[in-house]
Amino acid sequence: MDGHEGPRHLCIELPDPPAALALAGPGEATLKRLADLTGARLVLRGLELHIDGRPNQLERCAALVELLRPLWSEGQAVTQVDLNTSLQALDAGRAADHRALSQQVLARSQSGRLLRPRTLRQHQYVEAMERHDLTLALGPAGTGKTFLAVVQAVRCLSERRVERIVLTRPAVEAGERLGFLPGDLQQKVDPYLRPLYDALHGLVGNERTAALLEKGTIEVAPLAYMRGRTLSDAFVILDEAQNTTCAQMRMVLTRLGENSRMVVTGDPTQIDLPPGQLSGLVEAAQVLQGVEGIAICELTAADVVRHPLVQRLVEAYGRRDAQLRR
Repeated sequence: MDGHEGPRHLCIELPDPPAALALAGPGEATLKRLADLTGARLVLRGLELHIDGRPNQLERCAALVELLRPLWSEGQAVTQVDLNTSLQALDAGRAADHRALSQQVLARSQSGRLLRPRTLRQHQYVEAMERHDLTLALGPAGTGKTFLAVVQAVRCLSERRVERIVLTRPAVEAGERLGFLPGDLQQKVDPYLRPLYDALHGLVGNERTAALLEKGTIEVAPLAYMRGRTLSDAFVILDEAQNTTCAQMRMVLTRLGENSRMVVTGDPTQIDLPPGQLSGLVEAAQVLQGVEGIAICELTAADVVRHPLVQRLVEAYGRRDAQLRR
């Protein structure tokens, strides 16, 4: 199409009122964002979406609406993240790959939202967890490393592929010395495992999470308490692994028992270890590269699925770090 031709018009039929509301967004905010991203003009009349613009604007906007169809056609809200990741895939010529993501529903959250990988690298990460007994996921904050690991753990538990979930992370801020904190072990560890709890609550609800913890089906413990154990028939998640020492990482990796899986997540740019001390996660990613049965997934700022500002923050700090390394 010639992008300099005069305005054109396109009408897209929507299946039902919930789909129309989902596509429009609160106060038609989603339609306004679509207009800002594509330059087209969008008007919703009943169950008809009217799009006006130059041919190139019309083509881009219609393609973006269609790429988002699996969300809005089910009445699922279209977020800014969904818009951004879909547009990135469209511009990169990977619309077909991105469309396949919508077919991979992992779970339904307590709020009713269908949970899917939202970027191509997230999809590769989920596939890696499905196919490998040990997966390392490295990437900046907000890329879904921990959340997707918890989703996969809950799936394996519900499908009886494992008998329990073990959640652990180093308590670097307390130097692994938790004795000065009040309460029992669970209460001492809770502040450090809050992101994992939040993910569980969003997936299975507060009451079921509490019941599974009480039964021991879900176990939470600081990394220091993993020593000497063999973790069999379990899905193990080691979170914030960038703060493990090399000795701690080797210790926890060798805890893996029969019929178990382990996912190790961390952000190498947020290491809180003493200066000069090598991160166990960084070392493991180097040592285990190419080892059979182990997947190493690297997520980037483009995979950030929190507030869009987080992606820009990660990119800004990444540029600063690159300058400091010169």
